[in-house]
Amino acid sequence: MGLGVDLHPWGADGELRLGGVVFPGLPALRGHSDGDVVCHAVADALLGAAALGDLGDHAPETDPAFAGIAGPELLGRIVAVVARAGFRPGGCDATVIAERPAIAPHREAIRTNLAAVLDLPLDRVSVKATRPEGLGLTGEGVGCLAVVVLA
Repeated sequence: MGLGVDLHPWGADGELRLGGVVFPGLPALRGHSDGDVVCHAVADALLGAAALGDLGDHAPETDPAFAGIAGPELLGRIVAVVARAGFRPGGCDATVIAERPAIAPHREAIRTNLAAVLDLPLDRVSVKATRPEGLGLTGEGVGCLAVVVLA
């Protein structure tokens, strides 16, 4: 089992993407890639579960090959790294931490995207959200915690 965490601030050009889903009207998150904290947290959880380091080891910010890469594509590359080590995802649970946007209207689309990339049945992928209620945890951006079990 592995735990992944990712956080990105608001402020990039383009539209917000979480779990490969576009949230029209909201600014993108800043990052070397597309800032998709959901895909990044799940990728880090996969790497942690397989004891293969972290996302920065496999997709460093200094490597131009990862500039602007879409979250689902990056996650798919990490699924392949984990597979080469002899593992496959068995289940995933992700929690988005943000004052905005509301995740519930997009939850099923995010679950569907993650299930496809992880090659899992939909009933093995959970996506939830919580608001930090003004505590300042992610008022300037969006975060995600993810837990993955490998088989």
